[in-house]
Amino acid sequence: MSDPIKHECGVALLRLRKPLQYYIEKYGTPSYAVNKMYILMQKQHNRGQDGVGIANIKMNMPPGTRYISRYRTIDNRPIEDIFGKISKKYRKAQIEGGDNYYDAQWMKMNYAFTGEVWMGHLRYGTHGKNNIESCHPFLRQNNWRSRNLVIAGNFNMTNVDELFNKLVSLGQHPKEVVDTVTVMEKIGHFLDEENQEIFDKYRESVSNEEATEMIERELDLRRVLERSCRDFDGGYTMVGMVGFGAAFAARDPHGIRPAYYYVDDEIAVVASEKPAIKTAFNCEYEEIKEIKPGHALILNRAGEPREVQFIQPKEKKSCSFERIYFSRGTDPDIYRERRRLGELLVPQVMKAAHADLKNTVFSYIPNTAETAFLGLLRGIDQYLINHRKDIIIDQKPSADSVEEVLSLKPRVEKLVLKDAKLRTFITDDAHRDDLVAHVYDTTYEVIKKKTDTLVVIDDSIVRGTTLEKSILTLLDKLEPKKIVIVSSAPQIRFPDCYGIDMSKMKEFVAFRAVVALLKEQGMESKLEEVYEKCKASAGNPTPVNYVKELYEPFTEEEVSKKIAQIVKPRGMKAELEVIYQTVPNLHKACPNHLGDWYFTGDYPTPGGNMVVNKAFMNYMKGIAVRAY
Repeated sequence: MSDPIKHECGVALLRLRKPLQYYIEKYGTPSYAVNKMYILMQKQHNRGQDGVGIANIKMNMPPGTRYISRYRTIDNRPIEDIFGKISKKYRKAQIEGGDNYYDAQWMKMNYAFTGEVWMGHLRYGTHGKNNIESCHPFLRQNNWRSRNLVIAGNFNMTNVDELFNKLVSLGQHPKEVVDTVTVMEKIGHFLDEENQEIFDKYRESVSNEEATEMIERELDLRRVLERSCRDFDGGYTMVGMVGFGAAFAARDPHGIRPAYYYVDDEIAVVASEKPAIKTAFNCEYEEIKEIKPGHALILNRAGEPREVQFIQPKEKKSCSFERIYFSRGTDPDIYRERRRLGELLVPQVMKAAHADLKNTVFSYIPNTAETAFLGLLRGIDQYLINHRKDIIIDQKPSADSVEEVLSLKPRVEKLVLKDAKLRTFITDDAHRDDLVAHVYDTTYEVIKKKTDTLVVIDDSIVRGTTLEKSILTLLDKLEPKKIVIVSSAPQIRFPDCYGIDMSKMKEFVAFRAVVALLKEQGMESKLEEVYEKCKASAGNPTPVNYVKELYEPFTEEEVSKKIAQIVKPRGMKAELEVIYQTVPNLHKACPNHLGDWYFTGDYPTPGGNMVVNKAFMNYMKGIAVRAY
């Protein structure tokens, strides 16, 4: 993506299903789980580098000993920072312990991060300060082992204020009005209630120590999730650990946020992406399961897994941006989907290039658009096969002409290269823009000047800023006749509120284009009309997305044409055309991931409609804050 945006977080949950000594004897090291967690985190590093956290629970520890460990960091290299600290502990244990290093009980009694249940989190900060207190996992502590709760998640809730007020009505005094705290305290409240109900059940017949045993054996995490999550409005994958070793991974009713798991005799693991699990445990892809919407994978004290429904599933609306851009393209399904997105763009691209393949050069904006680019080339190859067949059958050309027809192939060059990661402390916009223009570099002397059309594919265009300030200026220096910028995603028209940092209307180049069209065509009053509708709907529990009305007067082609005018740098000599994927073709390419609200405005939860209306009102009032 040429326009960088912050987005999804990542989670990892690992449960050793056998005693720690088993792994020491089989793999020759007590660090088996640490090594696997490192791989799980490293293979999901694309999901967050603002902060990283790790938590670990040791099972069956005697009273008076620590059994929960947690590290969090906002270091520049957070994964290396955390696992570096943990590895120091293991090196120290190996030096000090000698043969005891291979004794599971000695390790657990003397060193942190030697337990059987692990949780990891990678954070992209979409809200709030990027400080260590914002990093997951979050810890809710209690002297009762079964009331300790560790939570991490990939989520955003649209109704944080409502959830906060419900906590207050329960008699709590939350320390912050943020979704992570409210989610943890809501689950924690019903975890406490479940504890109390089981304790009351046995208090007259057994000792308190025996009651604790009963609680840990009978505690029903499915029921805790059912009672605590019924009011959540948002997209979420949450992983949690209870102090005695039980754990869960819960997914929202629409399956907006991703969650996958794998279980064998030795381990149970959950992650946000399948390739991380595949790499860490070398299992077959078909053995990795997707947690169903509205379901949770629950691991009891014995490590026995069961996937159970905890809330009524709704229409599946998995985030399509995961498929287009965010998730790693090494997932075979995602790879095929991205390639298909490129293939489906061929008719639009050939029209824009006037089907003149001799004078068209194809390229892409690195690196995540590469797979869609390969799909586009596959589609061009198929186009050429059909084209050659038609010429040979219909025109019956001479031998020389046949050779010319058969030799025709797409011209491919690497034209746009990201030269360096820009870091600047210059604060004035004029000088910052000058530096931004040099983040990318280009390849010279491969283009026929004033003759060639350049077709450059990107996986999505959000703001258009990098196109305007850098990429188009560079490409124009090659002196092509025409530049065609192709997005393998549709026009991003509406904010996200379920995990991606896209919440301000004015940042979307498609929205800016529509506002410009409304003003040009004397329809500026439509902005005030929609504003009043949004204002009147505030507080409505089932709001309507009124912002859709702003786009209705215009075709996608009209909006794309206006976008081209907006992003075209002053003084650019080449003709410019911008092409976007269509929503129907997006669904063809990603048929099992139909979450498309940022393109269509069709939000899966009422909170989404509330957010888009509020975002538009913020725009009209000139308030530059997120709408949830």
